[in-house]
Amino acid sequence: MASRRIQERRAQHQRYKKDVEREGKAFFPHAMFHDTVMSLVVVGVIIGLTCVWYFTAEGSDDPGWLGPHYTEEADPGTTNFVPRPDWFFYFLFYLLRIFKWPDTVVLGTVGIPNILLAILIALPFIDVRRERRLSRRPVAIVAAVVVVLAMGTLTYRGATAREALGSELLEAVPVWAARQGFEDNAKAVEGAEIYAQVGCGQCHIYLGSGSSNLGAPELSDIGASGRSPQYFADYVANPAQFGNEVMPPFAGLGAENLERLGEFLAASKGPKE
Repeated sequence: MASRRIQERRAQHQRYKKDVEREGKAFFPHAMFHDTVMSLVVVGVIIGLTCVWYFTAEGSDDPGWLGPHYTEEADPGTTNFVPRPDWFFYFLFYLLRIFKWPDTVVLGTVGIPNILLAILIALPFIDVRRERRLSRRPVAIVAAVVVVLAMGTLTYRGATAREALGSELLEAVPVWAARQGFEDNAKAVEGAEIYAQVGCGQCHIYLGSGSSNLGAPELSDIGASGRSPQYFADYVANPAQFGNEVMPPFAGLGAENLERLGEFLAASKGPKE
Protein backbone atom coordinates (compact mmCIF):
# COMPACT_ATOMS: atom_id res chain seq x y z
CA MET A 1 0.00 0.00 0.00
CA ALA A 2 2.78 2.43 0.98
CA SER A 3 4.82 1.71 -2.13
CA ARG A 4 1.79 2.31 -4.35
CA ARG A 5 1.18 5.69 -2.73
CA ILE A 6 4.82 6.61 -3.32
CA GLN A 7 4.54 5.58 -6.96
CA GLU A 8 1.37 7.67 -7.35
CA ARG A 9 3.10 10.71 -5.85
CA ARG A 10 6.06 10.26 -8.18
CA ALA A 11 3.73 9.95 -11.15
CA GLN A 12 1.87 13.11 -10.09
CA HIS A 13 5.18 14.94 -9.74
CA GLN A 14 6.27 13.88 -13.22
CA ARG A 15 2.96 15.05 -14.70
CA TYR A 16 3.37 18.35 -12.84
CA LYS A 17 6.86 18.87 -14.27
CA LYS A 18 5.60 18.15 -17.77
CA ASP A 19 2.73 20.62 -17.33
CA VAL A 20 5.18 23.29 -16.21
CA GLU A 21 7.48 22.63 -19.17
CA ARG A 22 4.57 22.74 -21.58
CA GLU A 23 2.44 25.57 -20.16
CA GLY A 24 4.36 27.24 -17.33
CA LYS A 25 6.63 30.26 -17.24
CA ALA A 26 10.11 30.54 -15.84
CA PHE A 27 10.52 32.23 -12.48
CA PHE A 28 12.91 34.75 -14.04
CA PRO A 29 11.84 37.12 -15.38
CA HIS A 30 8.07 36.48 -15.26
CA ALA A 31 7.38 35.70 -11.57
CA MET A 32 10.11 38.07 -10.40
CA PHE A 33 8.56 40.86 -12.46
CA HIS A 34 5.15 40.27 -10.86
CA ASP A 35 6.66 40.24 -7.37
CA THR A 36 8.58 43.44 -8.08
CA VAL A 37 5.47 45.22 -9.36
CA MET A 38 3.45 44.13 -6.31
CA SER A 39 6.23 45.25 -3.95
CA LEU A 40 6.30 48.66 -5.62
CA VAL A 41 2.51 48.92 -5.27
CA VAL A 42 2.72 48.15 -1.53
CA VAL A 43 5.54 50.67 -1.01
CA GLY A 44 3.58 53.24 -3.06
CA VAL A 45 0.50 52.77 -0.87
CA ILE A 46 2.60 53.25 2.28
CA ILE A 47 4.21 56.42 0.88
CA GLY A 48 0.80 57.70 -0.25
CA LEU A 49 -0.74 57.17 3.19
CA THR A 50 2.26 58.86 4.79
CA CYS A 51 1.79 61.89 2.55
CA VAL A 52 -1.92 62.02 3.33
CA TRP A 53 -1.17 61.87 7.06
CA TYR A 54 1.53 64.54 6.86
CA PHE A 55 -0.25 67.08 4.65
CA THR A 56 -3.79 66.79 6.06
CA ALA A 57 -2.79 67.18 9.72
CA GLU A 58 -0.96 69.91 11.54
CA GLY A 59 0.62 69.82 14.98
CA SER A 60 -1.23 68.12 17.81
CA ASP A 61 -4.64 69.80 17.51
CA ASP A 62 -5.60 68.97 13.91
CA PRO A 63 -6.15 65.21 13.44
CA GLY A 64 -6.45 65.48 9.65
CA TRP A 65 -7.57 62.29 7.95
CA LEU A 66 -5.21 59.82 9.62
CA GLY A 67 -4.39 61.39 12.98
CA PRO A 68 -2.31 64.30 14.32
CA HIS A 69 1.43 64.64 13.87
CA TYR A 70 1.96 64.20 17.60
CA THR A 71 -0.03 64.19 20.80
CA GLU A 72 0.81 65.11 24.38
CA GLU A 73 4.27 64.24 25.61
CA ALA A 74 4.54 60.94 27.47
CA ASP A 75 4.41 61.22 31.25
CA PRO A 76 6.87 58.71 32.79
CA GLY A 77 5.22 59.20 36.19
CA THR A 78 1.70 58.26 35.09
CA THR A 79 -0.16 55.60 37.04
CA ASN A 80 -3.10 55.26 34.65
CA PHE A 81 -1.35 54.08 31.50
CA VAL A 82 -2.25 50.53 30.50
CA PRO A 83 0.14 48.99 27.94
CA ARG A 84 -1.62 47.10 25.18
CA PRO A 85 -0.28 45.11 22.22
CA ASP A 86 -0.68 45.96 18.54
CA TRP A 87 -4.00 44.92 17.05
CA PHE A 88 -2.63 41.78 15.38
CA PHE A 89 -1.72 40.39 18.84
CA TYR A 90 -5.11 41.09 20.39
CA PHE A 91 -6.12 37.43 20.00
CA LEU A 92 -3.11 36.28 22.04
CA PHE A 93 -3.68 39.16 24.48
CA TYR A 94 -7.19 37.87 25.17
CA LEU A 95 -5.99 34.27 25.46
CA LEU A 96 -4.01 35.40 28.50
CA ARG A 97 -7.30 36.45 30.09
CA ILE A 98 -8.73 32.98 29.53
CA PHE A 99 -5.71 31.01 30.71
CA LYS A 100 -4.77 32.33 34.13
CA TRP A 101 -1.38 32.47 35.77
CA PRO A 102 0.21 30.22 36.92
CA ASP A 103 -1.83 27.06 36.36
CA THR A 104 -2.82 27.28 32.69
CA VAL A 105 -0.99 30.29 31.27
CA VAL A 106 1.51 28.02 29.50
CA LEU A 107 -1.35 26.70 27.37
CA GLY A 108 -2.24 30.18 26.10
CA THR A 109 1.31 31.41 25.55
CA VAL A 110 3.15 28.29 24.37
CA GLY A 111 0.79 25.37 23.91
CA ILE A 112 -2.03 26.55 21.64
CA PRO A 113 -0.01 28.92 19.37
CA ASN A 114 2.78 26.37 18.82
CA ILE A 115 0.38 23.49 18.23
CA LEU A 116 -1.49 25.51 15.61
CA LEU A 117 1.80 26.60 14.02
CA ALA A 118 3.00 22.99 13.86
CA ILE A 119 -0.25 21.94 12.19
CA LEU A 120 0.10 24.78 9.67
CA ILE A 121 3.67 23.74 8.83
CA ALA A 122 2.74 20.05 8.52
CA LEU A 123 -0.39 20.64 6.43
CA PRO A 124 1.35 20.72 2.99
CA PHE A 125 2.98 17.39 3.79
CA ILE A 126 -0.26 15.82 5.05
CA ASP A 127 -2.59 16.98 2.30
CA VAL A 128 -0.89 16.08 -0.99
CA ARG A 129 -3.99 15.81 -3.17
CA ARG A 130 -4.12 17.77 -6.40
CA GLU A 131 -7.78 18.62 -5.87
CA ARG A 132 -8.28 22.33 -5.14
CA ARG A 133 -11.99 22.85 -5.76
CA LEU A 134 -13.63 24.21 -2.62
CA SER A 135 -16.73 22.05 -3.02
CA ARG A 136 -14.60 18.92 -2.69
CA ARG A 137 -12.62 20.06 0.36
CA PRO A 138 -15.23 20.29 3.15
CA VAL A 139 -12.82 19.59 6.00
CA ALA A 140 -10.39 22.30 4.90
CA ILE A 141 -13.20 24.81 4.38
CA VAL A 142 -14.76 24.11 7.78
CA ALA A 143 -11.33 24.36 9.46
CA ALA A 144 -10.60 27.68 7.72
CA VAL A 145 -13.98 29.13 8.72
CA VAL A 146 -13.50 28.03 12.35
CA VAL A 147 -10.02 29.58 12.46
CA VAL A 148 -11.25 32.87 10.98
CA LEU A 149 -14.18 33.05 13.39
CA ALA A 150 -12.01 32.18 16.39
CA MET A 151 -9.31 34.69 15.47
CA GLY A 152 -11.89 37.37 14.72
CA THR A 153 -13.73 36.81 17.99
CA LEU A 154 -10.56 36.80 20.09
CA THR A 155 -9.26 39.90 18.30
CA TYR A 156 -12.53 41.74 18.90
CA ARG A 157 -12.66 40.70 22.56
CA GLY A 158 -9.05 41.71 23.01
CA ALA A 159 -9.67 45.10 21.39
CA THR A 160 -12.69 45.84 23.59
CA ALA A 161 -11.35 44.36 26.85
CA ARG A 162 -11.31 46.90 29.65
CA GLU A 163 -8.37 47.23 31.98
CA ALA A 164 -8.21 48.43 35.53
CA LEU A 165 -7.61 52.16 35.12
CA GLY A 166 -6.69 54.20 38.16
CA SER A 167 -9.58 56.61 37.65
CA GLU A 168 -12.08 53.74 37.58
CA LEU A 169 -10.64 52.16 40.72
CA LEU A 170 -10.65 55.52 42.45
CA GLU A 171 -14.39 55.78 41.90
CA ALA A 172 -14.80 52.37 43.56
CA VAL A 173 -13.04 53.38 46.80
CA PRO A 174 -16.24 54.47 48.63
CA VAL A 175 -17.84 51.15 47.72
CA TRP A 176 -14.79 49.26 49.00
CA ALA A 177 -14.83 51.20 52.27
CA ALA A 178 -18.54 50.50 52.80
CA ARG A 179 -18.28 46.79 51.99
CA GLN A 180 -15.14 46.31 54.08
CA GLY A 181 -16.42 48.47 56.94
CA PHE A 182 -13.52 50.96 57.15
CA GLU A 183 -15.40 54.04 55.91
CA ASP A 184 -14.74 55.69 59.32
CA ASN A 185 -11.00 54.96 59.13
CA ALA A 186 -9.61 58.00 57.30
CA LYS A 187 -6.14 56.49 56.89
CA ALA A 188 -7.54 53.30 55.37
CA VAL A 189 -9.68 55.28 52.92
CA GLU A 190 -6.65 57.34 51.90
CA GLY A 191 -4.66 54.14 51.54
CA ALA A 192 -7.36 52.73 49.25
CA GLU A 193 -7.08 55.84 47.09
CA ILE A 194 -3.31 55.38 46.90
CA TYR A 195 -3.83 51.72 45.96
CA ALA A 196 -6.14 52.80 43.14
CA GLN A 197 -3.76 55.44 41.80
CA VAL A 198 -0.35 53.76 41.81
CA GLY A 199 -1.29 50.83 39.59
CA CYS A 200 -1.80 48.03 42.13
CA GLY A 201 -4.89 46.96 40.19
CA GLN A 202 -2.73 45.96 37.23
CA CYS A 203 -1.63 42.83 39.10
CA HIS A 204 -4.05 42.43 42.02
CA ILE A 205 -7.81 41.94 42.27
CA TYR A 206 -9.71 43.75 45.00
CA LEU A 207 -13.43 43.06 45.44
CA GLY A 208 -13.75 42.07 41.79
CA SER A 209 -11.82 45.07 40.42
CA GLY A 210 -8.43 44.87 38.74
CA SER A 211 -6.73 41.96 37.01
CA SER A 212 -4.65 39.02 38.16
CA ASN A 213 -1.14 38.92 36.69
CA LEU A 214 2.17 37.22 37.48
CA GLY A 215 0.60 35.15 40.25
CA ALA A 216 -0.28 38.20 42.37
CA PRO A 217 -2.82 37.26 45.09
CA GLU A 218 -6.27 38.75 45.56
CA LEU A 219 -6.21 41.36 48.32
CA SER A 220 -9.89 41.52 49.29
CA ASP A 221 -9.26 39.69 52.59
CA ILE A 222 -5.51 40.10 52.97
CA GLY A 223 -6.04 41.80 56.36
CA ALA A 224 -7.66 38.64 57.76
CA SER A 225 -4.15 37.26 58.21
CA GLY A 226 -3.88 39.45 61.32
CA ARG A 227 -0.68 41.20 60.23
CA SER A 228 -0.13 44.80 61.28
CA PRO A 229 -0.31 47.88 59.04
CA GLN A 230 3.43 48.34 59.56
CA TYR A 231 4.08 44.84 58.19
CA PHE A 232 2.15 45.62 55.01
CA ALA A 233 3.90 48.98 54.67
CA ASP A 234 7.31 47.32 54.95
CA TYR A 235 6.27 44.59 52.52
CA VAL A 236 5.11 47.04 49.84
CA ALA A 237 8.23 49.17 50.31
CA ASN A 238 10.57 46.24 49.63
CA PRO A 239 8.92 42.90 48.75
CA ALA A 240 12.31 41.28 48.06
CA GLN A 241 13.16 41.21 51.79
CA PHE A 242 10.12 38.96 52.26
CA GLY A 243 11.19 36.61 49.46
CA ASN A 244 9.03 38.16 46.71
CA GLU A 245 11.32 38.75 43.75
CA VAL A 246 8.46 39.43 41.27
CA MET A 247 6.74 42.44 42.82
CA PRO A 248 8.65 45.71 42.32
CA PRO A 249 9.51 47.85 45.37
CA PHE A 250 7.34 50.89 46.12
CA ALA A 251 9.60 52.61 48.63
CA GLY A 252 9.40 55.70 46.42
CA LEU A 253 5.86 56.31 47.65
CA GLY A 254 7.28 57.68 50.88
CA ALA A 255 6.76 56.65 54.50
CA GLU A 256 3.47 58.53 54.88
CA ASN A 257 1.82 57.00 51.83
CA LEU A 258 3.13 53.54 52.73
CA GLU A 259 1.65 53.93 56.22
CA ARG A 260 -1.77 54.70 54.73
CA LEU A 261 -1.48 51.85 52.25
CA GLY A 262 -0.59 49.46 55.08
CA GLU A 263 -3.62 50.67 57.06
CA PHE A 264 -5.85 49.96 54.05
CA LEU A 265 -4.49 46.44 53.58
CA ALA A 266 -4.77 45.64 57.27
CA ALA A 267 -8.40 46.83 57.25
CA SER A 268 -9.23 44.65 54.22
CA LYS A 269 -10.57 41.60 56.01
CA GLY A 270 -13.26 40.65 53.52
CA PRO A 271 -16.64 42.17 52.74
CA LYS A 272 -19.02 42.46 55.67
CA GLU A 273 -22.13 41.73 53.63
